[in-house]
Order: sequence, then structure tokens, then C-alpha cells
Amino acid sequence: MAQAKAARGPGINVFDASKPMWQKMLLFLVPMLLTNVLQSGSQLASTIYVGRLIGVNALGAMSIIAPIFILLIALPFGLASGSSVMIGQAFGARDMPRVKKVAGTTLGASLGLGLLIGLIGFFGTPELLKIFGTPESLVPMADAYARVIFLACPVFFPYLAYTTSLRGTADAQTPFYFLIFSTVLALLLVPVGILGWFGVPALGVTGAALGGMLAQAIAFVALIFYLRAKNHPLKFDSEMARDMLVDTRLLWQVVRIGVPTSIQIMSVGLAEAVLVSFVNRYGPSAAAAYGAVNQIVGYVQFPAMSVGIGASIFGAQCIGAKREDLLNSVVRSGVALNYAVAGFVIGLCYLFATQILGWFITDPATVVIAHGLLMITLWSYLLFGNSAVLSGVMRGSGTVLWPTINGIFAILAVEVPSAYFLMQHYHLPGIWMGYPISFAVVLLLQFHYYERFWKPRIHARLIAPLTAPEPIPDAALGEALAEGETSI
Repeated sequence: MAQAKAARGPGINVFDASKPMWQKMLLFLVPMLLTNVLQSGSQLASTIYVGRLIGVNALGAMSIIAPIFILLIALPFGLASGSSVMIGQAFGARDMPRVKKVAGTTLGASLGLGLLIGLIGFFGTPELLKIFGTPESLVPMADAYARVIFLACPVFFPYLAYTTSLRGTADAQTPFYFLIFSTVLALLLVPVGILGWFGVPALGVTGAALGGMLAQAIAFVALIFYLRAKNHPLKFDSEMARDMLVDTRLLWQVVRIGVPTSIQIMSVGLAEAVLVSFVNRYGPSAAAAYGAVNQIVGYVQFPAMSVGIGASIFGAQCIGAKREDLLNSVVRSGVALNYAVAGFVIGLCYLFATQILGWFITDPATVVIAHGLLMITLWSYLLFGNSAVLSGVMRGSGTVLWPTINGIFAILAVEVPSAYFLMQHYHLPGIWMGYPISFAVVLLLQFHYYERFWKPRIHARLIAPLTAPEPIPDAALGEALAEGETSI
């Protein structure tokens, strides 16, 4: 019995009738939030290291590579998100062989993709830097830094796939623990690589990239051993190794669910690039205000993004188990948590906006500009979170096309044109007015599709045939999951 329970891993039991759904989602949400905060903090620490230990040119070289890296991770992130949905459905249905098959196929595909992109990027970096118009003075450092980043792809892509697959079993704790481990390692290894301590040669910005890559590689290996020791359902064993020989039909299903997410990430990046060009028309103070506001908004988005991911995974498990009653509870709980948690964070930001902006900006006039922009846009991230819950639950069923189309339409056909039009009348604040308008439109679109089309279809899909056995009660289903049964 103890061994069977151990096989389930440390994830939240979605079907546990002893806790209300909002409480189970909150237990999943907390490590997800902390993961996002820690990732941002780690990136900030690396930036501080490079800026203070090497200088402004090295910082510029890193900044040039940042948009390339965003484009790099869009596809593997999409694969990983598609994998988490399919794993969630299989886990909810207690089909453990399929859980491992999906995870293995995604892991194998991520490794292959990492090798391919790593090789192309390593040898194609000079051309990429030309395309981005890199200043000649920054080319040597940017080239060296980018080559290491590309070399890290065969490690980073599978690591991303593995940790995201774990979340498909409602296990957000394990990825968080190993992110802490890799972050601490990076904080120790990055300055060693930059300055050349303990007999290591001083490699400057290349050392920063190597330190980060080595930290991730060590954490990845440690994660594999940890999962085996805990007898986690997604432990790496001979079965998963065989499953890494990619099942093309299964991979296509993962791609079909995940690639629209990648496209939406790219569209967000494109829209941000356009908005930056609008902001730059108003001078350096406006650009500085934009940077500070984006830093704060990045943290405000974390609750919304996390609750959307939670809704997707919990929804996928409920759909796999054919539990429509719990699915409705996931939606209600997700929306309530969004307004409660994100509302609390946004309220704090409104109360202490000036003080928080002071962490990033010292010029009083720029603080005033940024403060006004925050007042315009902060509240609207509640709408963003609400739409993230609806689209997340729909993605959990494998419905991705229309939620993605709605999101891209709101970004490219509403947000950017609204910002441009309002900029003509309200100048810089007009650009920020585009965000609330876009979030309101996407919420209306997602809600309309959810109520009008998705709910009737999922209701028909989850109704058991007349010859089906009686549904399993909450308590019995939770107990069966805990004991690792694999068939209904």
C-alpha cells in the first residue's frame, strides 16, 4: 500500500473529496507563483552580476540575445504545454502507461529539437547577429554568449519538457524544489565563470552563460535521481527510455495542442516590439518608464498565468476521469482565485506604486510618468486572469484553435491598433489604454466561445453511454488514484 501511494508522487489529488476544489487549486498555485517569482529573480541576479562584474557592454550583449532566446523557447514551451494537457487527461483516467508514453515522446522530441536548434544556432550565430543589427563593438561578446546558449539547448529543452510534464500530474512542488536548487547553483557558478575563481579561467560573459548551463545540467541529473528514489509516476526508467523513440502519431497530438501556444507567445513578442517603437517616440524617460512598468506588470501577471495553467491541468484530469461536476468546480474556483490572489497583488501595487517604482527609477519626473501608466493598466490584469482560466480549461480538453485565435486577435487586431489610435489623442498614456481594451475583448471572446460552443460539446463528450458503469464517487476515485490503479 505504501509503495502504491508513493507511486502517485507528491502532486495534488484533484479527486480528493476531503478538500474543496479552490483549496486544492491554491495548493497547486502557491509553488507555481513562487516558481515564476524565483525565475524572474534568477534572471535579475544574472543581469546584475554581468552588469556589475563585467560592464555595460556585456549587459548590452546579453540584452541583444534576449529576444532570440524568447523565440527559441516558444516551440519547446508549446510542446511542453501540449504534453502537460495530454498527461493530465491520461492521469485523470488512471492510464499510467499512456502518461509515461506521452512524457517519453515529448522528452525525446525535445532532445532532438534541442540538438537541431543547438547546431544550427551555434554555427549560424554571426548571421543572426547581423539580422538583429548588432553594433560592431558588441558582436564578439554577443557571439560568444549566444553560442553557449545554443549549446545549452539539448539540456534546457528536455529539462523544460520534464518539469512541465510533472505539472500534468498536478505536481508543482517538485519542479519548484529543483528550480531553487538550480538557482542557488547558478548564483554560485556564474561569478566563478565570470571572474575565474578556484583555478577556473576568467571567461567574462561566456562564463556567465556556462555557469547557468552547468547549473541546469546538474539540477536535471539530480531531478532524475530524485524521481527514481521517490518512485514517482514519471521517474526515468527503461520504459520511458524506450518511449523516447518518438511515436509520431502521439507527437502530432502533442504538437496540435501545443504549437498554437507557441504562436501566441510569438505574437505577444511581436506586439511588444511594435509597442516599444511607439513608446520610443516619446524619448528616454518614456522608455525608462516603460521598462519599470513592465517589470511590475510581469509580477502582477504571475497569479493570472499560474491559475490559468492550474485550470488547464486540473481540467484535463477531470476530463480524463469524465467528471463534469468537478470540471465546473475547477472553472468557478479558478476564476475566484484569480480575483482573490491577483486582486490582492494588484491592490498592493496600487497602494505602494510610488515606492515600488523607486526600486527601478531614481528620476522623479520619470516616476510620475510610470505611476500614471500603472494606474491606467494594473486593474485590467484581473480580466486577463479571468480569460486565462477559461482558455486554460478549454485547452485542458485539447480545444486550442479558437482560444488561440481569440488571443492573437485581441493582441494584434485590438491592442496594437487601439494603442496607435489612442496615442494620437492621449499621447503616451494612450498606448497603455490599449491593454485594458485588449483584455476586455479577449475575455468577451473567450467567454462567448466557452458558453456557446465549448460547454455543449464537452457536456456531450463526458456523458457516459447507457451501458457504462456507475460513476466512481469522489472518495473512491481519490483512493484509487492514491493506490496507483491504471484502468477504470
